[in-house]
Amino acid sequence: MATPITTPRSGPYSTGELAALSRTHIESIRYFERIGLIPKAGRAASAHRRFGEEHVRRLIFIRRARDMGFSQDEVRTLIALSDGSPNSCAGVKAVAEANLRVIRDRIARLKRLERLLAGTSAKCAGNKAPACPLIEVLLK
Repeated sequence: MATPITTPRSGPYSTGELAALSRTHIESIRYFERIGLIPKAGRAASAHRRFGEEHVRRLIFIRRARDMGFSQDEVRTLIALSDGSPNSCAGVKAVAEANLRVIRDRIARLKRLERLLAGTSAKCAGNKAPACPLIEVLLK
């Protein structure tokens, strides 16, 4: 079972406090609220947004999912699947395996690029010359 996310106090939190607790930029919080990735915040009598623990947990979930390479749509799917129903684990696994295939493909492409750049760079003396191997590869 996952370790619960706890904070020094239970809220309510201002936008700045939420940003600090979740390590999320304020503009990202506003954006996630606008597109529905996090629930709308309540308002204090002063009309300032007031966020609760569920917002902290959701933002940490989003940040961790994004750090693992999940797209915004995949994060939305994972949030929907995080309800704990018996079928949710299979859905989460399917999303994770699809993302893993994308990451492995990206790694393979980056390795090819690394070999190309390393080989081309090794051919370049780095001095004044009429033709540069790096430029020649880029012009092909």
